Amino acid sequence: MNLEQTDKTYVLNTYARNYVNFTKGVNATLFDEKNNNYIDFTSGIGVVSCGHGNKRIADAISKQVQNITHISNLYCIEPQAKLAKKISELSDYDVAMFFANSGAEANEGAIKIARKYGETKFNNKKYKVITLEHSFHGRTITTVKATGQSAMHTDNFSPYPDGFSYNAQLNDIYNSIDKQTVAVMLELVQGEGGVQPFPKEDIQKLASFLKEKEILLIIDEVQTGAYRTGEFLASNLYDIKPDIITMAKGVGSGVPIGVVMTTHKDIFEPGDHGSTFGGNYLSTTSALEACTILDELKNDGTLDETILYFETQLKKFYESNTNVFTDVVGLGLMRGLRVKDAQTLSAIITKAFEQGVLVLKAGKNTLRFLPPLTISKEEIDEGFKRLGKALETL
Repeated sequence: MNLEQTDKTYVLNTYARNYVNFTKGVNATLFDEKNNNYIDFTSGIGVVSCGHGNKRIADAISKQVQNITHISNLYCIEPQAKLAKKISELSDYDVAMFFANSGAEANEGAIKIARKYGETKFNNKKYKVITLEHSFHGRTITTVKATGQSAMHTDNFSPYPDGFSYNAQLNDIYNSIDKQTVAVMLELVQGEGGVQPFPKEDIQKLASFLKEKEILLIIDEVQTGAYRTGEFLASNLYDIKPDIITMAKGVGSGVPIGVVMTTHKDIFEPGDHGSTFGGNYLSTTSALEACTILDELKNDGTLDETILYFETQLKKFYESNTNVFTDVVGLGLMRGLRVKDAQTLSAIITKAFEQGVLVLKAGKNTLRFLPPLTISKEEIDEGFKRLGKALETL
């Protein structure tokens, strides 16, 4: 039984997989079992922020797991405490945080914080959360319901928790708030929704309004966090101070971790929330090293230089192929090209893989790029070269 047969026999059918067997990675280059190489413009959907096979992260993990991998949160975990301090300092916010294992779990934690805030702060219970259409907040029952995509609210998994509503535009939120609204939950750049950043002025205006109304602003930075947009948080880039921020993906650079941080540092009491695996020695050691590496790259100018180079090459690629693409979108190393139609987008992704470059789909018509933040100029050049060859075969 080969790998594909084994997978199809024993793994639940939740992904339309491409049956390549990657066996090694070096920064933004992957190798399969036949030693074919691929330029990775996906980083595992924005996860492997420090690149594949990063020696510093591998060494930090190896050293840690030879001693302790896990003891549970019944005891103090040194790398967890250090990571919390590091994230607070890098965010430049006065926050405390809880560590989970994924973005969906982080968003669940954010919703629980908001619900407790609404229960304990006001005489009349507040529990409703407003999100936006085309948003994506996770795949648990609650975060699916928080996601503003009707296609994800199928009867297969109903009934869903109540208390969630969706607006098409930011400006619609103002009139949707009622006496039971406790929070507004947003992505500053909608990832699954098409790599669409929101205007800075509109976000700042909304943040100020919510603050006046004592309604919490939750910013989902599962994909935008950990320097993906050029700053540690997109919230820093937008110059706002949310009440709750969630992170995951690139924070651990490949090791599963989720983070929910809040300015309401005393909101939870023992027993309110928990996680057996969350914030263990393995995940927080990896995340601490990843955050340190990325902070160094930001401070010495390497990250900004990489972002500028990728942006320049992406724009050149777009301008050479305006017969296929209609726009360039995104921020930092979270980028997209609007494709003229969904059928062409699907064909590009398939042909790109055949040419040895990995790219992603976002929304209905966006070719998405989430390369490792450590990607080299040579890998960027080779990736676009291969993507150009893919377009020639359409």
